[in-house]
This record gives sequence, structure tokens and C-alpha cells, in this order.
Amino acid sequence: MSINTKSDRRWSALALIVTAQFMVILDVAIVNVALPSIKSDLDFSQANLQWVISAYAIMFGGALLLGGRLADLLGRRRLFMAGLALFATSSLLCGLAWSEGSLIAFRAVQGLGGALLAPAALSLLMTIFAEGRERNLALGIYGAASGSGAAAGVLLGGLLTSYLNWSWIFFINVPVGVAAIALAPLLLRESRAELAHRHFDVPGAASITAGLMLLVYATTRATSDGWGAGSTLALLAGAVALVLAFVAIELRSPWPLLPLRIFRRRMLTAANAAMAIIGAVAFSEFFLLTLYLQDVLHYSAVQSGAAFSGFALAVVVVSNVAQVVVGRLGVRSTLTAGLLVSAVSVAGLTRLPMNGHYFWDLFPWFVLGGAGMGLSFVPVTIASLTGIERSDAGIASGLINTSRQIGGAIGIAAVSAIAATSANHYVDAHSAVTATNGAALDHGFQTALYVLTGLLVLGALIAVGLLKSAPAPSANAAPVDEEVAAFEEAA
Repeated sequence: MSINTKSDRRWSALALIVTAQFMVILDVAIVNVALPSIKSDLDFSQANLQWVISAYAIMFGGALLLGGRLADLLGRRRLFMAGLALFATSSLLCGLAWSEGSLIAFRAVQGLGGALLAPAALSLLMTIFAEGRERNLALGIYGAASGSGAAAGVLLGGLLTSYLNWSWIFFINVPVGVAAIALAPLLLRESRAELAHRHFDVPGAASITAGLMLLVYATTRATSDGWGAGSTLALLAGAVALVLAFVAIELRSPWPLLPLRIFRRRMLTAANAAMAIIGAVAFSEFFLLTLYLQDVLHYSAVQSGAAFSGFALAVVVVSNVAQVVVGRLGVRSTLTAGLLVSAVSVAGLTRLPMNGHYFWDLFPWFVLGGAGMGLSFVPVTIASLTGIERSDAGIASGLINTSRQIGGAIGIAAVSAIAATSANHYVDAHSAVTATNGAALDHGFQTALYVLTGLLVLGALIAVGLLKSAPAPSANAAPVDEEVAAFEEAA
């Protein structure tokens, strides 16, 4: 087999990984614009409708660390394929759902499939490409898929819901999943952590999975019950107790689910903190702007989706340029620049008018925001994986995915509360205005966007203060030639 053929196989493997990742991220957002149709067809109550999104988010965010460690122990390709199979099967069942309960249950299973799939995909990328220029290029492509998935989800969800049926937002995953499962044995080699044991940290897995799920559930309840409600505080206290129990278990475990020693790497710790902020801003910004387009400007589902096309295209283009920028300026400078560009974009959107014009009031900031996200996502992912030993590839991948997902869940809950509170204050100050009035909603969205701007500035300060230049590749990071040889053996 020629060197060119071996190299082509690596890039074909990357295409498969990126397609799977895009599908998982797409599904986080694609459901939003279909909710009114789902509510009508399945007779959802308004209170239970949020669970179509929350059931997925809770399982996905809660089980990511578990999925990452299972990939290390049982085999990354095996978990990748298992996650694909579960995701595709549950997607089919979601499309065939006949009631509130069935759709919510199948969405939870779909979230579990995503939690097995996402960290396995990123850890496979780590084992295929050694640290350096080619891994950065691969992460640029991966970042384009991850960063643009949410924007593409809004667009695709609007198209499918308007011209076919809401079931097709789920059915579309089935042929993609089946094709990916068929190609995986041909393009991906099996890899797992080279450990002296195959023991699994059951208490650690149970405590952190339950703790993260409870945390996401608590933030979801906070949007309806309020952050100061007794139920919310009790749930948050339970989540904190479980996470603290997890830390205590990991400190004593001879085979920990999450080796706490990896947090000694300042770059990894800072990268996960920055990713939590990026996730919070990205999820929240799409949430707020979708509501603004539909509730204030009265866009249809298709128009709302199309409005984000500039954002998505900017993410795709800049993510692929970002790996070159990282090579020249370094991780810290690129990430700082990306976060500041995003901050300027969100600050520009704080001026959203009641009668906004898309191309003057939104489009420039959407493009700038997409560029900022593309410049941010690639370096923060590189930083989170730099110097990580191959035995920890899965758990490091699960950790960075968890940071983004948990950050997003908390971010949406927080900005929802901030926007609602600000809108209510506006109503109190203007007696002739109701809470559903466009002016009140617009004021609430503006206030929430100010908070997101501050959060991005905080992220930039974290990048400047805690990140450092990337160290040389780890001794345990296999050179590209070894990976090529492994592909030849798998062929």
C-alpha cells in the first residue's frame, strides 16, 4: 500500500468522524424550531414540551465522562460504533413516537448514544493524528463541524419541519448512522488505553453521571421554578454533593474514572474553563436570537433557520483557517483573539431594535460571531488535548465535551432567567406593556446579551492568564508513520 493511500485513509477516517460529530451537534439544535409542530401533533402540554430538549441534554451531558472512559477501556472504535447504532436506532424511534412519554424516553436514549459517540470520535482523531500540524488541521475540520452544527440545525430543522414533517428531523439521522457504521470497520482501527488493568470505576461512574445529570436537570427546572426556589436549590445541593463524592472516590480509587492528576496540566484546566464559557455563550446566543427572530421580528421557522446561514458559513471557513493561525500565533493568542471577536459580535447584538433589519442589524454581527467561534473552538480543543497521554485520550475527550455541554445547559438556564427578569422589570416600569410585548422581550434579550459579552471577556482573561505555549508532543503520542502502519494492518 502506498504512502499516499495510507494518508488518504487517515483523511477518509477523519471525514467519517466529522460526519458523526456533526450529526450529534446538529441534533442539539434541530429540534428547537420543530417544537410547535411536535406540540400540536402529539398533544404535548406546554410544561412537558421542554423535555423534548431537556431529556436529550441531561443524558448527553451527564454520560459524556462515562462514555470517554468506556472508550479508553473497551475500545474507541467499538464505542464509536455502539454510539452510532444507539443514536440511529433511537432517532428512528423518535420519528415514530406516538405520545409525550415515548418521545421524551427515546430522546433520552438518543442523548446516551451521543454521549458514547462524541468522546470516542474525538479520541479516535487523537490516535489517528499525532500532535502537530496535521492534528491541528484535523481539529480545524472537526471544529468547523462542531461549531456550525448548531446553526445548521436551526436551518435544517426549519426546512424539514416546513416542507416535510417534524419526524424527518429524526429520520435524517438513520441513513447517516447506518452508512457510518458500515464504513467504520474499513476506515478506523481499534485502539484502547494501554493499561495494566481493565477494572472499571463503578462508584466514580455512578456518582459523576448522577451528579452531572442532576446539575443539568436543576438548571432546566430553574428556568421555570426560578433560581431561588427551594426545589432548584435542593437539586443544586444534591448535584454538588454527588460531584464532591466523586472527587473523594477518585482520590482513593486505584483505577479512577477521571484521573485527577490530569488537572495538574494548567493548559487542560484553562481549556476546559474556556470551553464551558464558549458552550454557554454559543448555546445561549442561538437560543436568544431564535426567540428574537420569531417572537419580535415574527420570522417563520424557515426564515429563522436561513438567518443563521451567515453564522454557519463563517464558522466553517474560519475554523479551517484557525489551525494555520494557531501554528503562527500559538494557542493562547488565537483563543484570546477568537473570544474577543465573539465579544465584539455579541456586544453589537445588544443593540437589537424592535423593527430590526436583517442585513443591517444582524448579518454583520452573525458573520463576526461565526468567525469568533471558529477562532475559539479550534485552539481550545487543541489546548485540551495537548500533552495528554494516549491512555487518557478518551477521558480527556469526554471532559472537553462535558465542559461544553454543561456550560451550555447552565448558560441557557441562566440567560433565560435573566431575560425573563429583565423583561418583567421593563413591564413594571411601563404599565401599558405586557410581558409578551415585543418591546419587553427585546429589552430582556438585550440584557442577557450584555451578560454574555461579559462572559466572553472573562474567557479571554482566562486564556491570557492561564494558557501557555503548547509543549512539545508527548513521548507517548505516536508519530504519524506509526498510525499509518496501524491503518495498513487494519486493511
